[in-house]
Amino acid sequence: MCRNIKPLFNFEPPATDVEIHDAALQFVRKLSGTNKPSKRNEAAFERAVSSIAACAQELIDALETSQPPRNREEEAAKARARAAVRFA
Repeated sequence: MCRNIKPLFNFEPPATDVEIHDAALQFVRKLSGTNKPSKRNEAAFERAVSSIAACAQELIDALETSQPPRNREEEAAKARARAAVRFA
């Protein structure tokens, strides 16, 4: 799995529309192999991002868990600690 992909489920506060859109954009970029589509493919690229963002939002809304919501700051601190060990 790509290291840049971040979980968006079960956080307090919940994932924002911008975070979900950015995740969808990252996914489409990975699939297409390009960061910026050509003018000819721009409409298809944007449709894919919108469609995937809608599906991701639907998935996040439908998921259920008995675990308490995770704290964004705590998760970010854990990630920084892992990175410090990895890149030290």
